[in-house]
Formats: sequence, C-alpha cells, structure tokens
Amino acid sequence: MDFFCYGAPNPGKALANYCDHTSNYGPHVAEETKMSEFTFDVALANRLKIAMARNGIHDAADINWLTEGDNIARVRRVRLGHAEIVTPDHVIDCDATSSIPNGWSILPDDEQLPNRVRGAFKWDKESQENALHLDKGQKDGKWIKGNELRKALAKQPVLTANVLDYLLKNPHLIPEEWKGKAVFFWGTIYRRRDDRLFVRYLVWCGVRWNSNFRWLDGDWDGYDPAAVDAR
Repeated sequence: MDFFCYGAPNPGKALANYCDHTSNYGPHVAEETKMSEFTFDVALANRLKIAMARNGIHDAADINWLTEGDNIARVRRVRLGHAEIVTPDHVIDCDATSSIPNGWSILPDDEQLPNRVRGAFKWDKESQENALHLDKGQKDGKWIKGNELRKALAKQPVLTANVLDYLLKNPHLIPEEWKGKAVFFWGTIYRRRDDRLFVRYLVWCGVRWNSNFRWLDGDWDGYDPAAVDAR
C-alpha cells in the first residue's frame, strides 16, 4: 500500500443508503420515456458531463459504478419517490490501530498524549471546520520545536491518525478551510527504526489530499495547527 499518497475514494462506498418505504404509492406524475424512444446522443452525454462538473464529480469511476449491478435502478427509485437518500453518521474508531509505515511503530498508550480522543468519534464536517489549535508558541510569526509542542498539547483533545486515515478515504469530508495548512494529528505519535519520533499530517497538494509526517525535532509555526475535537 502506498502510505503517503492516496487517490480518489472508492465510488462504491457512496454516502447514500436507500430505505424502502412500506406505504402504498399512487401513480407518479413524472414523464416517462420508453426505451424504444431513448437515445443516448451527444447532447445528452454533454448534459451529464456538465451536471457532474457542476456537482464537483470529476472521477469517471462514478459513471462506472452507476452501470454496475442494479445501482442505476436504485437511483431511479429515489427519483420515483420509492426510496430516499439518508446520509450516514461518520463514526471513527479511535482505539483501532491506524496505518503504520514499514519499519515504524506506534508509541504505547502511556507515551501518547493523555487527552487524545479515544473510542468512537463522530466526525461532523461543519463543527470541525475551525477545530484547529495553535499553541501560543506558534502565533504572531513565532515557531516552536515539536518536542516542546508535544508537552504544550497535553491538555488538548487531539485527534488520532485514525481520523486522518478516514479522511483520506473520504476527502469530501475535509473542510475547505484546511487547505493551505498542514493539519497534524497529534493523538498518534510514531517511532521510526532509528528511534526518532514522528507525527503525521494532512495537506492539500493542489489536486488531492495527501498524508506526510514530521520529525518532532522539527519546527512548527502558524501553518501547522493540531486537529482537535470540536464537540
């Protein structure tokens, strides 16, 4: 697995669940086109292309997903009013083992930050938009060493790398306000073979979100906030 470079999310894992209604429905009024009258011409294909761009869909794999199995029939049931789209809760297990680069290890619990988020964490994009913490040593053009910042963050509800991994798989959940920053997930600190300690961060690279890491002997400034629980 390519640990630090992730592509587009799996379109098969859609944000919609389809729930059948048990009540009876009368005849729908939507205009139907018989298959014998249906032609997928250039004009219709162009309308589909424009609609995808308008909704921020730039992955042709989404069209491939639509053609698989009965996916297009399930979408049609929503149009006819026979089903509805339900947005699921995004619950992340922060006690699970996060991704680990080859040759690395995760520090034991007693060496991690004491106030890090544990257990089931429900991600809410809107509330997390401004859930980025800067220590006073990072403000007003100042910078602070990572080992010092680690101590300063002891009382903060920092998010773990489990959340970072989940967001990389679901980049549509990442707030736009995070672009232009390196957002660090201090709830999981790693040790490399040479005994150096690292923490991972999320960063926008112009075309997609990527994960990278920084050595704790490095410097943190105002562009390097910690992701914390905003609940």
